[in-house]
Amino acid sequence: MKTQKWLAAWLLIGFSLFSCAGRSGKSISGNSENELKADIIVYGGTSSAVAAAVQATRLGKSVIVVSPDKHLGGLAAGGLGFTDTGKKEVIGGIAREFYQRIYRHYQQPEAWAWQKKEEYGNKGQGTPAMDGADRTMWIFEPHAAEAVFEDFVKENKIPVYRDEWLDRENGLVKQNGKITSIKTLSGKTYQGKIFIDATYEGDLMATAGVSYHVGREANSVYGEQYNGIQTGVLHHDHYFKKNIDPYKIPGNPASGLLPLISPDSPGEKGQGDNKVQAYNFRMCLSNHPDNRVPFPKPDNYDPAQYELLVRVFDSGWRELFQKFDPIPNRKTDTNNHGPVSTDYIGMNYDYPEASYERRREIIKAHENYQKGLLYFMATDPRIPADLQKELNTWGLAKDEFKDNGNWPHQIYVREARRMISDYVMTENETMGKKPVNNPVGMGSYSLDSHNIQRYVKPDGYVQNEGDIGVHLKEPYQIGYGAIVPKKQECQNLLVPVCLSSSHIAYGSIRMEPVFMILGQSATTAAAQAIDKKQAVQDVDYTVLKARLMQDKQVLAKPGSNF
Repeated sequence: MKTQKWLAAWLLIGFSLFSCAGRSGKSISGNSENELKADIIVYGGTSSAVAAAVQATRLGKSVIVVSPDKHLGGLAAGGLGFTDTGKKEVIGGIAREFYQRIYRHYQQPEAWAWQKKEEYGNKGQGTPAMDGADRTMWIFEPHAAEAVFEDFVKENKIPVYRDEWLDRENGLVKQNGKITSIKTLSGKTYQGKIFIDATYEGDLMATAGVSYHVGREANSVYGEQYNGIQTGVLHHDHYFKKNIDPYKIPGNPASGLLPLISPDSPGEKGQGDNKVQAYNFRMCLSNHPDNRVPFPKPDNYDPAQYELLVRVFDSGWRELFQKFDPIPNRKTDTNNHGPVSTDYIGMNYDYPEASYERRREIIKAHENYQKGLLYFMATDPRIPADLQKELNTWGLAKDEFKDNGNWPHQIYVREARRMISDYVMTENETMGKKPVNNPVGMGSYSLDSHNIQRYVKPDGYVQNEGDIGVHLKEPYQIGYGAIVPKKQECQNLLVPVCLSSSHIAYGSIRMEPVFMILGQSATTAAAQAIDKKQAVQDVDYTVLKARLMQDKQVLAKPGSNF
């Protein structure tokens, strides 16, 4: 009997390991179903994580994706379909392949369920949505993006373990400056030669004891202009253009402030703080009568939360629909726009380092606020009638995020932790004032930060602070040193998302195409470090560059001598 039980257990383990091997480009080993081993362990479910894992299989390395998320692709599949492209010519490698696959998807007649292809306006951010010459498409529906990421995983037989959360207290083993294994809250242990933190939060990086920063650095730290507190700097249109009274009883400070206005001083211009730019959800809305769901009344709905918005409308503001950016099939990627909108300003400061439980509370609060905002505008009689009538032609897209009440499964973590390495990308590198060594990718989007706080000015009126939009003259390179920690802190970790960057430089770098680019480059370096049995800080850049170029990464402005 004991022999039979032992044989059954052995067969079960063998079948489990065979299944993992069958999903990977190279066999996955381990001592049991809860102890898994691969050359490269990618922690995260973002677009960067998928790109990193795909590159591992193409380089002949075994890889495991350990994803806290159930859905792959992060924001790229979570509602951000109106891609922050920047200069498309510097998007190469697997990132460009992603957009080529999106293009092929929308060449199929069945992809156009709610709209004729010829009726789609083809509007993109600085580029046509569909680029026939390059066979790329930059604008897409969430489900289409997620399908591409899932295809990448299936085709490359990548094992993905979902809903797996790093044990941030006791789940990392480190020996002689290297991570040997990580453990998740489910009890699974993952051993690897190289680890890649591809999360928006940088939890693996922080647990490994790597230096990082949260918040804005003072301008004096890196010799920047747009990093620290930016009182009086009014870019974009996300500020109060007219004087709006902040008090519950207008003109009466004793009555107290309206909700979501800080009573604190914003701080001195140019100084640093520990605050991060606002988060929101990038909603996918539809105005097709057969594919829209009325805006739901959220939990704990409180119309008083939106009194400030009423005063904005009363001042004559009418730009409500300006960021209902069109994506295929009569849908939108709807983003924050205006002084009071979907950004939940000031309510996320503790998110980067919060416990999982606290993060869930913050995410739920953001969801309730944003759903409440929509419900308020759709139902409250104080909303201008013409705007309210048009808004009620919209609703949540019925065929998106179907397992989450048609609500995006990923909150827009615009910024959390940022690594501090020996090399830090700053405003000066992005603006071409300082050269970049050993580039592994390029960025090109404007320096872009959303608002960070809402306060009362000395004149007694309300204002937002922290929104920055600075145009860059040309694309810039991102140095390899920015995605590796200090060598004395960890020798086998790469960080392509929460990379070493100042707050304002990250405002440009933090775009989904760039995250995919850096994920691929990180894995390429990881494979080289494995082959040479060396620290990631010691890879030979000449060899790394050659492979990146072979894989069609763009490392310099087209036409330059590099």
